[in-house]
Amino acid sequence: MDLGLQGLNAIVTGGTKGIGRAIAETLAGEGANVGICARNAAEVAAAVKALQSRGVKATGAAVDVTGSGLAPWVKSAAEALGGIDIVIANVSALAGGAAEQEWQDSFNVDVMATVRTVDATLPFLQKSKHASIVAISSVAAVEVPRGVRAYTAAKAAVIAYVSSVAATYADQGLRANTVSPGTIYFEGGVWHKRQLNQPAMYEGALKRNPMGRMGTPQEVANAAVFLASPAASFISGANLIVDGKITQRVQF
Repeated sequence: MDLGLQGLNAIVTGGTKGIGRAIAETLAGEGANVGICARNAAEVAAAVKALQSRGVKATGAAVDVTGSGLAPWVKSAAEALGGIDIVIANVSALAGGAAEQEWQDSFNVDVMATVRTVDATLPFLQKSKHASIVAISSVAAVEVPRGVRAYTAAKAAVIAYVSSVAATYADQGLRANTVSPGTIYFEGGVWHKRQLNQPAMYEGALKRNPMGRMGTPQEVANAAVFLASPAASFISGANLIVDGKITQRVQF
């Protein structure tokens, strides 16, 4: 299937590792030009170089998405790429507890950074014939784990917010969707760290996976890039769960 991404321009927040990096690489592999941001300048530079090696335009900068640098970076990325057609909001504070600071971090990073990213990119998206937003949520938003977690509430808020964006701008041809990953394993990621430091928790999660394994960033990227692409042109307001059926609810 041709996803129709050749020559389109995409930006990915948190695009240097894990799911964000896989999304950026997949977009570039489909012929899209890509702008990325993350906090570590050296990692951004290395990722941009790898993306450029795929024969597309790529740009990046070290940006704290909770600060004032986000909107200027969006503008500079749009200028470097020649516009913005696709936005992937990927950052997360990964706050697994319920301390007040974790609530604040989750709201500022998971929720408000997504809102700010959409607000900053909207003027560019409204000029595109293929405008699409994809935000990365989590299965924690749709099936409550044990214990109170700021992360759960924040990711649920992201789904609700993106759905409202989809409804608001549908008549302008702008689509907005979310992808909710389950347990995704990669070196340096949450489940790799738990495998090293909390092996009982890791093994318990692995046993709960009906497929007998955890997912990969590439499997999430495949879903996100499809939703972002013109091939999904009549899909908006959806939350696509990528979890190997670890969540047991009936999904409507």
